[in-house]
Amino acid sequence: MMKTLTTLFAAGLAFVAMALPASARDAEIYTGIFSSLAVGGYDAVAYFRENRPVKGKAEFSMQYKGATWQFASADNLNAFKASPTAYAPQYGGYCAWAVSQNYTASGDPLVWKIVNGRLFLNYDQSVQTTWEKDIPGHIASADKNWPGVLGN
Repeated sequence: MMKTLTTLFAAGLAFVAMALPASARDAEIYTGIFSSLAVGGYDAVAYFRENRPVKGKAEFSMQYKGATWQFASADNLNAFKASPTAYAPQYGGYCAWAVSQNYTASGDPLVWKIVNGRLFLNYDQSVQTTWEKDIPGHIASADKNWPGVLGN
C-alpha cells in the first residue's frame, strides 16, 4: 500500500513539474517555477556597474513586469527604476541561445555576457559557448523571435 501511494505521489509530482514550466515560459520575465524573482535575485544593474553578478537584497526591491527585482543598493534600485530597459536582461532573462532557436529555456544569472550595452543570460556554460560562436547571428535571430517565442 505504501509503495503504491509513493508511486502515485511521484507520478503526481512529475505531472505537476511537466505542467508548470509551460506557464513559467509564458511569463514575460523568467523567474523559475517556484519563485517570483527576476534574474534569480541578482542585481541587474550590478552586471553593468561591477562587471559581475551580485545578489540583490529584499530591502532594495521593486515589481516590474510581474516579477520581483532585487538590487544590492538603493543606488542600483533607483538606476533601474529610472531606466529598466537599459538594465534588464534581454528576452526576459530566458536563455539567449534558446530564444535564437525559437524556444525558451531558463537563463542562469551566473552565465552572462554584455554585448553592445545589452545583458544576455544563457542556460549554462556549454550553451553559452555555442552562442558565442555567432553572437551577432544569434542575437539577430533571437530579436526576431522575441516575444513571439513566449507562445510556443
